[in-house]
Amino acid sequence: MKPLSHLRIDFMGRRNIAFVVSAAMLIVSIGAILFQQLNLGLDFTGGTLVEVRYGAAPSLDAIRQLLESSGFQDVSVQTFGASTEVLIRLQQAFDPEVGNEVVSLLRADGDNVDLVRAEFVGAQVGEQLRDQSGMGMLVALGIVMLYVAFRFQYKFAIGALFALLHDVIIVVGIFALFQLDFNLTVLAAILAVIGYSLNDTIVVYDRIRETIRTSRIDDMPQIFNEAINATLSRTLATSGTTILVLLALLLLGGDMINNFAIALLIGVLVGTFSSIYISGALLLPLKLTREDLIPTKKELDEEEEELP
Repeated sequence: MKPLSHLRIDFMGRRNIAFVVSAAMLIVSIGAILFQQLNLGLDFTGGTLVEVRYGAAPSLDAIRQLLESSGFQDVSVQTFGASTEVLIRLQQAFDPEVGNEVVSLLRADGDNVDLVRAEFVGAQVGEQLRDQSGMGMLVALGIVMLYVAFRFQYKFAIGALFALLHDVIIVVGIFALFQLDFNLTVLAAILAVIGYSLNDTIVVYDRIRETIRTSRIDDMPQIFNEAINATLSRTLATSGTTILVLLALLLLGGDMINNFAIALLIGVLVGTFSSIYISGALLLPLKLTREDLIPTKKELDEEEEELP
C-alpha cells in the first residue's frame, strides 16, 4: 500500500461532481434556515433561570428527565461552579413561584435541595446577543478575507471567503433542518469552525503557491492536484485526530456540550471538504495564473531599468 504522500488522486477531475454536491447541501441548508428557521436557545430568546444547591452532587440527566416529565419544556441543566450548584434554564415566561415549584419537585425524591435564585432573562438581552454575535461573525470573515488577500492574492481571498461561508451555512443549516438547540456554545463552535477551516485552507494555498512557482508546467489542474496530494496526509491526520476528540466529547461530555460537539464535527468534515473543493477548486474558474504570483519577464526588465 502506497503512503498517502505518494498517492496521486485526481481531485480537480472530480471537481464538477463536488460542486454539485456542495450546491445541493447549500440549497438544503439555506432552505432550512429560511423556512424552518433556527431553534434558538434561551441565550437568544429569553426565559427563566433557576439556581439550586444540593447537599451532594446530583445526576443532571435525572433532574432534566424529572422536570420534563412534570411538564416543563426545553429544559437545560448544568453545574454552576461547584458540582452541587445546579443551574436550570427554562424556556418559558417568568413566574414568581417557578423557583419554589422546581425545588418542590426536586425534593420529592428525598434530596436536600435549596433555592438560591430564580430570575428572568429578558428577550431584549437575547436580541442583543444575537445581533452582536452575528456582527462578530461578519467582522471575523472580513478580517480573514483581508488577511488572505495580503498574504497571497485577491483570488485566493475570494476562494477562502466562499469556503468559509460554505462551511458556516451548512453547519447552521443542519441545526435548522433538525431543529437542534442553537445557543451561545454552538455559536462558539461555529467561530472555531471558521478558524479550523481557514487553517486548513491556508496550508493548501501555501502549497499551491509554492508548486506554481517551482513547477515548469502551466496545467493548473495538475498543479493543484500535486499541491493537494502533498498536503493530504497532514489534512487527514489533523482531521482524524480532531474527530476522535470530538466523538469523545459527544459520547462522554453530557448533554450540555452535545450540540457544541455536533457543530464542530460537522464543521471539521465540511471544512476538510471545502479546503479542497471550494477554496482550492474555485481558483480554476477564477482563472488563477502563474503571472498572478510571479512577475512576468517584462515587469522584471522594467524594474531593472528603473534601478540606478
